Amino acid sequence: DRSRAIDALEGVGTVVAQLRTPDGDIVAGPPVELPLDITPSQLNLLLNELLGQKDKLPYSFHLNQAEIIESLKSTVAEQGASVEETLSIVYVPQAVFRVRAVTRCTSTLAGHSDAIVCVGFSPDGRQLATGAGDKMVRLWDLSTETPKASCEGHKQWIMCLSWSPDGEYLASGSRDGELRVWSVHEQGNQTKKQKKEPIKCRSVFKAHKKWITGLAWEPLHLSSETKWRICSASKDDKAKVWEVSSKLAVTLNGHKAGVSAVRWGGTGLIMTGSQDRTIRIWNPDDGRVVRVLEGHGHWVNSLALSSDYVLRVGCFDHHCKPVPTRALAIEQAQLHFDKFIKQQGGSERLVSGSDDFSLFMWDPVDSKKPIHRMTGHVQLVNHVCFSPDGRLVASASFDKAIRIWDGRTGKYMATLRGHVQAVYQVCWSADSRLLLSGSKDSTLKIWEVSTKKQMLELPGHADEVFSVDWSPDGQRVASGGKDRVLKLWRS
Repeated sequence: DRSRAIDALEGVGTVVAQLRTPDGDIVAGPPVELPLDITPSQLNLLLNELLGQKDKLPYSFHLNQAEIIESLKSTVAEQGASVEETLSIVYVPQAVFRVRAVTRCTSTLAGHSDAIVCVGFSPDGRQLATGAGDKMVRLWDLSTETPKASCEGHKQWIMCLSWSPDGEYLASGSRDGELRVWSVHEQGNQTKKQKKEPIKCRSVFKAHKKWITGLAWEPLHLSSETKWRICSASKDDKAKVWEVSSKLAVTLNGHKAGVSAVRWGGTGLIMTGSQDRTIRIWNPDDGRVVRVLEGHGHWVNSLALSSDYVLRVGCFDHHCKPVPTRALAIEQAQLHFDKFIKQQGGSERLVSGSDDFSLFMWDPVDSKKPIHRMTGHVQLVNHVCFSPDGRLVASASFDKAIRIWDGRTGKYMATLRGHVQAVYQVCWSADSRLLLSGSKDSTLKIWEVSTKKQMLELPGHADEVFSVDWSPDGQRVASGGKDRVLKLWRS
């Protein structure tokens, strides 16, 4: 069919096209006559010229939501677009840096004596933490790929980890409801003896009566210079906001079943998803419910904000250079967030994944009605994740598939198939061009987003892969699971 459609365009030399942004506001000059066999790189040169940009920036081009990969001709043929009318070509800015796909396992690190439940890189990509069923949180030295330090004190399984966006603290939540905050920024130049000593615990909170399901730090650009706040969510139906230095600040009461996911948005609101099928939006200062989002028919498992990545890395960019003072870090984080929100059209979006096999996209600040109901998975949705540029959403499901959705409208785009068991977690590269997945089938897979195809399979784990993360500097991938080893992967 495709070759027949291309043959039908044989006599057509040029088409008239209009280049515009995804929201249609900014149009790059008047409609232009383009050769039908124009390639994306040639479109890039033309667009940079039309926009009058001295520094040439990379863009991707889309016709009817399909990316132009080979040439305009092949995409017109695939889409069945009419060449008699003016074609509307949407241009989307890409990351100016490129992350290379990891291809090999450089280290397999033993140390934990039970399954690794969570792995996470620090916002600057210089440190890595893991939490496991052996009640230990461990830090790893990424320059030598060896164990660096252990955080001892928890009496039950570690359920979740979260780095503060300035990289100063690491928070861990355990199965007995205890929240611990560790001072990890002093781990720079140490003697061998100091390296063997456990890390000091900054604060210990007997936070909840049941296990902690999620942790979310206050975004750096909203923080004060002297105060760090974190929100913990638990199976005991509550979420709580803590001041790290001292005390419980606010309890968020209202859910009628366990809270399974928490996010702290860039506008200052906290969002919690629960097994009572609702998502609640809270004011963290007084614990008031701002609104309740209803629509799911079963437990809400996972939440993702379009700004997750920019909030996670705080004051750091892809160079990951240290920032000398907290005041400067807050200022830089504010600039990063403002720039991101401007690109997104002025608002954050929230996506929720549920046991009812569906996802919903919301505008949590302005409306309690969903933007879109996203259906297609045939088993529960385990994890959802926005790309760093906020333009795509990936969802992982027990139906062995990953689905890609449009990050603005929630429209379905593609299904990535290849895993032969449930997909537990997905994670994007910092440039939003690659997607990583970890599965019950013991493999990791890397997917190329532009072609929607599997790029690499990374076997090596002996059992289920529970957690994966890609470092913000794009250099490494970390994975951990049931076989109790941490694997580090590089390009």
